[in-house]
Amino acid sequence: MMKRISLNFLPLLVLFSVFGRGQVVVTVKNELDVVRPSETIEVSGPELLRLLPTNDSKRFHVAEVGGGEVLVQAVDLTGDGVLEQLIFQADFKPLEAKKFAITLGPPQHLTNEQFKAYGRFVRERFDDFAWENDRVAHRMYGPALETWQNEPLTSSTVDIWCKRVRKLVINDWYMVDNYHADTGEGADFYSAGKSRGCGGSGIWEGGKLYTARNFMGSRVLANGPIRVVFELDYGAWVANGRRIAETKRISLDAGQNLSRFESHYLMAGQSDLTIAAGIKRNPGSTVKVEKGQGWLRTWEPIKDNGNVGCGIIADPASVVDSTEDDLNYLLVIRGPGGMPFSYYAGFGWDKSGDFSGVEAWEAYLSQFAARLKSPVKMTIEGK
Repeated sequence: MMKRISLNFLPLLVLFSVFGRGQVVVTVKNELDVVRPSETIEVSGPELLRLLPTNDSKRFHVAEVGGGEVLVQAVDLTGDGVLEQLIFQADFKPLEAKKFAITLGPPQHLTNEQFKAYGRFVRERFDDFAWENDRVAHRMYGPALETWQNEPLTSSTVDIWCKRVRKLVINDWYMVDNYHADTGEGADFYSAGKSRGCGGSGIWEGGKLYTARNFMGSRVLANGPIRVVFELDYGAWVANGRRIAETKRISLDAGQNLSRFESHYLMAGQSDLTIAAGIKRNPGSTVKVEKGQGWLRTWEPIKDNGNVGCGIIADPASVVDSTEDDLNYLLVIRGPGGMPFSYYAGFGWDKSGDFSGVEAWEAYLSQFAARLKSPVKMTIEGK
């Protein structure tokens, strides 16, 4: 008599039949009483290689126990060929735990359609650096824009591109050079200019914001399919008498509206430093600060194209003030000299299908802050 096999387990059984019996089981627990969509799970590369040795990180496959295979990305930020992390994503219900099996199999070769995060230096658009995921797109400005004869701009701002599709768009939009009108995928409605745009930063000294010029160099450290990571180098500028240079590392994961910004400052001495991350002040915008959760948000109309909200989230313990200047709403953050500053910034558009209004945007920021405070718990076991 033939035994019945649950269809829910067929994908994992197929994987095991292809890959053999060696596996690593990862148990992940959401300890919050909120949902966690598109949660990125980070498995230590050295620990994984100790349990499943291989010279080819493309051979790693991950399947949810009781479900199917999931998309994975091997992360090597130093470019030395040594795996630092294996990452994948899953959705979690409140207080839910899930198990995942990591195995070795045939090398994976992904298609363009499987990529959910991507970024690149855009030489053809006066040295932009653009990055995106399946929800949002951004760009920052490089050296050639400072000397463009038509509309030169000197600014270390963060620009935003509103998307109403899940596919990646920056290559297509740059190719046709017609992204200021919405033809069905979204558009660049925002004019960041010399403001901080949606999450740019600067040195805060004596009640004044000192900002860098356009970035001078860029490096892509990881480029999808789940996470994009890159660095921008800013030449030295003078902030209240101190000469400071900066390297900014930015990362964005699939399924998220906020990028992570990490700034490393180089200056004489190692005294404490105060920075401010900001959002452009636009007509009709409303602003709110939740210091206990460490976030600042705006919500503003876009002419004939709905509303957009920008947000910044920092560790509440590092937030010392919220203020504004002529161009920006600012979240002021203090930290020890010689240490990197980090915060998250991004935006939501009410025509994307993800946010119905300002209340939904605030709820997203509050849940994001809660997730940062209480990361998922993970255990790893070799079989």
